[in-house]
Amino acid sequence: MEEAESPEELLSKQHRKEKKDLQAKIQSMKNAVPKNDKKRRKQLTEDIAKLEAELDQKHEEELRGLSSSTVTAKVEEVVNGIESVGIDDEEQKENKQSRTSKAQKRRDKKAAMERDREARIAEAEVENLQGSRHLEGLQLRQKLAERQLQIREIQSDGHCMYQAIDHQLGVRGQAVGLSKLRGRTAEYMRSHADDFLPFLTNTNTGDMFSADEFEAYCNDVERTAAWGGQLELRALTEALKLPIEVVQADTPLLTIGEEYKQPPITLVYMRHAFGLGEHYNSVEPLVEAANEEEG
Repeated sequence: MEEAESPEELLSKQHRKEKKDLQAKIQSMKNAVPKNDKKRRKQLTEDIAKLEAELDQKHEEELRGLSSSTVTAKVEEVVNGIESVGIDDEEQKENKQSRTSKAQKRRDKKAAMERDREARIAEAEVENLQGSRHLEGLQLRQKLAERQLQIREIQSDGHCMYQAIDHQLGVRGQAVGLSKLRGRTAEYMRSHADDFLPFLTNTNTGDMFSADEFEAYCNDVERTAAWGGQLELRALTEALKLPIEVVQADTPLLTIGEEYKQPPITLVYMRHAFGLGEHYNSVEPLVEAANEEEG
């Protein structure tokens, strides 16, 4: 006789079914809108992003509620002595176990392992849905979908900002490569030291960089995998004569170099992308929108 499924197993199965049903609904929505109707296709993309975000939010709340109720029930069991077993009960249990066949034991063990696996999956879903990285990704996906864009992943190696910018330049047929971008950044900073020195201080003394410290900083920008930030973005904007806009999850769009009237380079800034923290990605046309253009 099979044991009843745990609440975690049931909820996990329900969530998988709802995700599958949503994908079927999304496909039906796509089929209902002509590919050459760009206005309706754009609205469709936004509607799909909203439906996916709403389902993720629903699952997050259900998993959080299940986790809380499971802990409460466990505490009540212990307090009420439900888990304590009397002598007679223990003897009956031993007699029953002695009659249990080896095959049944194997089946019970397999069922227990499956329940444990389902419970771990449910716990992982709770952790993922509640995690800062997941929530940040949801917000960014919605923001970018409204602009018919999606994230283009860039390797996290200290060069991410420069690599993302070079990817954007490459789309325009103007890629220059990582080393040249770093070199132009350092060159601009050296030649405009007064614009950058007030924002650079010695972490030990709190004093503004000396000339030697500033030169060492510029050398790191040029020759190492030093992470690039807002100062380097400002330098690149001036060196490239192009505006750079940065999309972030929970803050308004940041645009640097608005005085340059060219189409901006678009970067995605993520605070929680990796265990090491901050990271820059590039963007590319949303897959749905790209398919429409090809059509």
